[in-house]
Amino acid sequence: MKKHYLLASDFDQTLSFNDSGIVLSEVLGSSGFREKVAGLARLNLVQQGAELAYLLRHDPEYRRVTRADLLEVGRRVRLKRNVRLLARMLEQGIDGHRFDFYVISAAPEEVVFAALEGIVPSDHVIGTRFQWDAQSGEVDSIIRVAAGYGKVAAVEALRAQLAVPRDQVVYVGDGQSDIPVMLHVNRGDGFTIAASEAREVAHIAKRTVISDDALSVLVPILEEIVAWGPVQIRALFERQGLVIQEWDRVRTDWLTIRDGAEDGVTPASVPPG
Repeated sequence: MKKHYLLASDFDQTLSFNDSGIVLSEVLGSSGFREKVAGLARLNLVQQGAELAYLLRHDPEYRRVTRADLLEVGRRVRLKRNVRLLARMLEQGIDGHRFDFYVISAAPEEVVFAALEGIVPSDHVIGTRFQWDAQSGEVDSIIRVAAGYGKVAAVEALRAQLAVPRDQVVYVGDGQSDIPVMLHVNRGDGFTIAASEAREVAHIAKRTVISDDALSVLVPILEEIVAWGPVQIRALFERQGLVIQEWDRVRTDWLTIRDGAEDGVTPASVPPG
């Protein structure tokens, strides 16, 4: 019997290159998305990652967005390479391990559905869900936001549905919206992977992988869960017609150093040599 894992992944900038809100702003011809998100962050008005949902419901410029607009955004989203192959390999299982692959995203579910159509089934996508006004076609209300602790709730619901133990949960994410769920998975002795060098996430995740290829997240899974070495991992990639051209392991220390005199500290004398 294969050992059963739940593998949940963020979408924006984890499986894709761009934030959904940026692509939507391009569709609308708007250039102020980043400033509006930064303003909401300063106010701590919504959870990290829920800014787009808030704008779609309350901002005059974004309220005119319809479900068709979001589907168009999804079709324009640029995915990382080999997302389809990643989904297929996880479905097939690897050396006595099988993985149920789900995408949990703060992006509107319509965006993720369209971007991953034919790759990930819609019932394996948990995104932000809206109620749409039948007359105007605009957002009438927000039913669910899969950001922050909303992702924790989504993982727990899936874990209960699939009957997966806490230590057999894998989560992949890239930003502050993923911090609560990463902490939650770590507490249960699950496995977390950062797809970004953002220090807030990289400090929490058990492994960090930086690549423009979605298949890269398999490397730490194969090492830490399947217990394979580099030779076996390279051979698996080669069987898929792929070559790991560069594989650099770098330990990063994040430091901020100030002059001690700023804090009234007298430098100690340093012996020569």
